[in-house]
Amino acid sequence: MKIQFAVVIALLMAVAGCRRADVREMTVSLPELDESVKSTVVQALSRSSGIEKDSYKWDMEKKTLALRYDSMITAQTNIRMIIADKGVKVEFPPNNPSGKAGYIDGRIAR
Repeated sequence: MKIQFAVVIALLMAVAGCRRADVREMTVSLPELDESVKSTVVQALSRSSGIEKDSYKWDMEKKTLALRYDSMITAQTNIRMIIADKGVKVEFPPNNPSGKAGYIDGRIAR
């Protein structure tokens, strides 16, 4: 009986500890950002899962787009490439020679 209880508890802890989402925020630099580019970007990202469509924050002066996305579904580089594939100029961050993976701008505490 004690062994069965321990097994059930261990399984519950293992399932409860699995990460299912990792929502982060990123900023995309779009040097040629204007209203026509904005609509192209929205259209390009509309078909992508993992991006919170209601999180877009446009800064027309800085020519940037900030958004939230789930890194368990898509990656920052993929988001930038989706936009670039539509012919929009995107600034990619420089390669990171430190060996650490990714370009994390920030994590959202939930």
